[in-house]
Amino acid sequence: MSVDQVALRPIVEEDLETLERFSVEPEAAGLFGWLGWSDPGRWRRKWVKNGFFDAEGGLLLVVNGAERLGFVSWRRILTAQTSHCWNLGIALLPEARGRGFGTRAQRLLVEYLFAHTQVVRVEAVTEDANLAEQRALEKAGFTREGVLRGYSFRNGHWRDGVIYSVLREEVDLPG
Repeated sequence: MSVDQVALRPIVEEDLETLERFSVEPEAAGLFGWLGWSDPGRWRRKWVKNGFFDAEGGLLLVVNGAERLGFVSWRRILTAQTSHCWNLGIALLPEARGRGFGTRAQRLLVEYLFAHTQVVRVEAVTEDANLAEQRALEKAGFTREGVLRGYSFRNGHWRDGVIYSVLREEVDLPG
């Protein structure tokens, strides 16, 4: 599998089983993504409701040809009364991690969001111990901005987060 072949696409019904794995398989979610058992049916309900797209955010499947690798998502973060940015996330299946696919998928999502929305900023937060994701974000063009103390709760402990961002002016959009 080549990193250059990685693409993003909308979710179809046949993809829901892959997404459900992140709710019921700790190994699929991974150390930093496993937050405990959750309702796997939420994926289908959200897909039926709006296909994973609305004004508050969305979700796209990460693929390499016919192979499902995981997903990227984004959600609206209000930055002022009349402005917002996007906060993105990613979850890859174990067999897709550590191979550059996440870097490529996050870069594709940034390009998509800047091409199809008017935001000037895309941000991401990851746990301070998640060095692989920090490297992926930096390779995708994000700049580390700082540490968010006591930001998220996982596995019985509060964890610090690291916030990254990329601005529209820093991205050369294709075409």
